[in-house]
Amino acid sequence: MDDPGAVAMSSASTERGVSSLESCEHENARGDGVGGERGEMSSVVRLNVGGMMFATTVDTLTQRDTDSMLAVMFSGRHRLHVDSKKGAVFIDRDGTHFRHILNWLRDGVIPMLEMPAYQELLREAEYYQLIGLVDNIAPLLCKKDEDDNTKPEMSRRDVIKYLQFGKVRLRGVNLSGQNLSKLDLSNVDLSHTHLINTFFSRAKLQNSDFTGSEANGANFHYANLFSCQFTGAGMVGAVLAGANLQSANLADARLMNASLCNADLRGAHLQNADLTNANLSEANLENANLKGTKLSGANLRGANLQRAYLRDVNLKDTILEGASLNGANLQGASR
Repeated sequence: MDDPGAVAMSSASTERGVSSLESCEHENARGDGVGGERGEMSSVVRLNVGGMMFATTVDTLTQRDTDSMLAVMFSGRHRLHVDSKKGAVFIDRDGTHFRHILNWLRDGVIPMLEMPAYQELLREAEYYQLIGLVDNIAPLLCKKDEDDNTKPEMSRRDVIKYLQFGKVRLRGVNLSGQNLSKLDLSNVDLSHTHLINTFFSRAKLQNSDFTGSEANGANFHYANLFSCQFTGAGMVGAVLAGANLQSANLADARLMNASLCNADLRGAHLQNADLTNANLSEANLENANLKGTKLSGANLRGANLQRAYLRDVNLKDTILEGASLNGANLQGASR
């Protein structure tokens, strides 16, 4: 086999539903590829994404975004789950938008979609950690909420000028739909602001105050939110994937359907926050306080909950597969 990133799959490993990625030398000795083909076809990968079947190549999955979850999966360093009946690598994810994921990996093209579909595709890009795709989709979502008939009071340029004059108070201002990515907004008072669909990706926001703000659909992807105040903030459907939320105060925040996968929430305060159906997969919640938090339907797969405070929390409908709960306070918690 010539492709150094291809997946080796023996018939024995297929029968037990798991395959490992092998080296080129080992693959050549065996002569089998992912799809059960030989020679040049050994780089073909068959994928079963939530029951939907796809075919692509190892090169497609690994070359455009080398740090993505898919690139790591097919790097040759990890074992993969294989559907023994269909001979396909299984990914437990909704496959509705996976064709768009593959097309972007193939040629970098962003599809033409309606805004709700872009929101869904953004979540998939976040999950697969395709940073380039996220950065292309997110600006498309930086617009005024359709239910908000008022125009933003300040543009990105206005905000920059405001900061240059040393102003750190934007309390109550309407910034909905603005692109404030990569700005240094640390220590700024943004309490009670309107931030519907505002784009804060990679912004520096440490110690800023978002108390009582309305930030539904806002994008804080990889933003630095260390020790920020979000008490009582509306953040339904917000994207906080990969964000630094260490020691942040999210008490009483409304985070339903929010994406916090891979977020750093060590020592965060989440008392009485509503995280219904939120995605916290692989999030770090070590020493976080989740007393009274609503976690119905929340995805905490692979999350670090060591020494977290989960007393009296209802975890019956929470996905905790692979989560670490060592030292967590689970007294009175329902599981």
